[in-house]
Amino acid sequence: MMEAVKPVPGFKTEEAMPSSERQPQTNNKDEKKTPEALYPSLFHRSVVYRLFLLYKHGLGLLVGAYLAYVNTLISKKQRFFRYTGARSLAFFLRPFVKKELRNQPFEVQLRRRLEMLGPTYVKLGQIMAIREDILPEKITDELKRLLDRLPEVPFEWIQRIIEKSLRARLDELFFDIQKAPIGTASIAQTHLATTKAGEKIVIKVIKPGIREAILSDIKLLQISAVILEWLIPRYQPQMIINEFCVYTEKEVDLTYEADHAEIFAANFANQPDVIFPRIYRHLSSQDVLCMEYFDGLKPSDPRVLEFSPDDLQKIIDLGSGAIIKMLYADGFFHADLHAGNLIVLPGPQVGFIDVGMVGRFDEKLKFTMLYYFHALVSGDIDSSVQYLMAMARIGRRGDPVSFKRAASDLFRRYLLRAAAADGSVSLAQLILQSIALGGKYRVFFPVEMTLMIKALVTFEGVGLMLNPNLDIPALSRKHISAIFAEHYNPQLLFKQFMRGVPELIDVIVRLPEFISESARYLQHVFNAPAPENPLSGLRSALMAGSCIIGGVIAFVYGANPILWIGLFVSSVIFFFFGK
Repeated sequence: MMEAVKPVPGFKTEEAMPSSERQPQTNNKDEKKTPEALYPSLFHRSVVYRLFLLYKHGLGLLVGAYLAYVNTLISKKQRFFRYTGARSLAFFLRPFVKKELRNQPFEVQLRRRLEMLGPTYVKLGQIMAIREDILPEKITDELKRLLDRLPEVPFEWIQRIIEKSLRARLDELFFDIQKAPIGTASIAQTHLATTKAGEKIVIKVIKPGIREAILSDIKLLQISAVILEWLIPRYQPQMIINEFCVYTEKEVDLTYEADHAEIFAANFANQPDVIFPRIYRHLSSQDVLCMEYFDGLKPSDPRVLEFSPDDLQKIIDLGSGAIIKMLYADGFFHADLHAGNLIVLPGPQVGFIDVGMVGRFDEKLKFTMLYYFHALVSGDIDSSVQYLMAMARIGRRGDPVSFKRAASDLFRRYLLRAAAADGSVSLAQLILQSIALGGKYRVFFPVEMTLMIKALVTFEGVGLMLNPNLDIPALSRKHISAIFAEHYNPQLLFKQFMRGVPELIDVIVRLPEFISESARYLQHVFNAPAPENPLSGLRSALMAGSCIIGGVIAFVYGANPILWIGLFVSSVIFFFFGK
């Protein structure tokens, strides 16, 4: 018999959430509504309709930006008759902008219009919010306030999606399931359930209509990116939108999140106190993800501070060590890390959840990041700047020399503050400020660096929450030095060398053959005749043609026969014997 289970401690249920985080409650009337009635714009899957919607809000934002500019003139108390034309135009344009937005600054209008456009554009805004190296601070600060939620979907629709996706009735799949969601965001909704074996799990379900709407919007954004790159190339819109499209396409396919959870679990197999949700593959699909339920506490829960000092220190060490390992040892890290995605479990253990969005460093970038962070926490300014530049891409009219000078000055100021404040400075803010300098000098960095900063901000914020006197540089130095030492462990280096031994032996065995073939090739190159110039006959052909034309002119104008006969004979000689 299917029945609702009671909320389990450790998750933020609606009752446990602060009022600012609670999801809007649906009344009985809403329960009978279909998802189309709750948020109809998502079900207009036509690309033409989505294009019209994007055009409407884009034009509205353009007019709104003009009104915001005129409002700044008024706020500066300019004389009444100054800028009369601009103010008159603004007066006629005001009715074309929503009343609630007319007097708002541009950054607020941008945030509100992204929210109106729906989940795709909210996600785009969240990616923009972390690109503080490219976009102005006012815009990124405002975009961090984006609301990533939609009204909850009635449970009967969630049930239909689960049954259709897993091809079985709900009572055949689970012992019971809680009808009230424990969380609802723009893309998915989560419920608590119990398996037939009695295990508590979390079920994550993609909301109806979301995938189709997002995929349609992605096509339009990729087209818009080309136009925006032409209009505002300084802010790299095409790069930001392309990065967004790559991440968002994976978020609407829950098999990626299942894969990520299993990769993380494998990477931390030797650290039993750092855990990730176990995935129930037989109960999961593209639209449904069933995973282990962590019965623990969020780091912000006051009960965590009741742990012993040793346990609190262990929690800090586990969390910070895990994040630094993800970034600089594995090159595969949680890219949507915040305090809400961390769980403190008995032991103590630290659990990571919601791993749908991940960042990756390729092998070269991973080692460069490792050397950069190690140099940074060790106070090596020159090496820090060198490795930072190794990750940069110089834009048009970029000034890398001035950037290196500015970054060096920034690192020196950081070291002075760190010495004066006994280590109580933020490494994440230092890295963020250093790559933010790049926008000024047209020096750009990969999006993975900004995602890395987000992870470091979480590590620092949670650590200071549990220990206000935490020395972040010293803790970072401890973990990064351990990774650095392991990387240069003689035994590990020997293993890496041995992996390449078969290829080295093969090269040695075939070395005489390589030398012989190289010698034959060089001999052929040096002894080969020079290639014939394809234009070698062009000069004689031009001379022959000139003689013919000259002979014709001489004949027409009645010149001495010796002249025009001589020209004709010369043309024949040039044609047949010229080289």
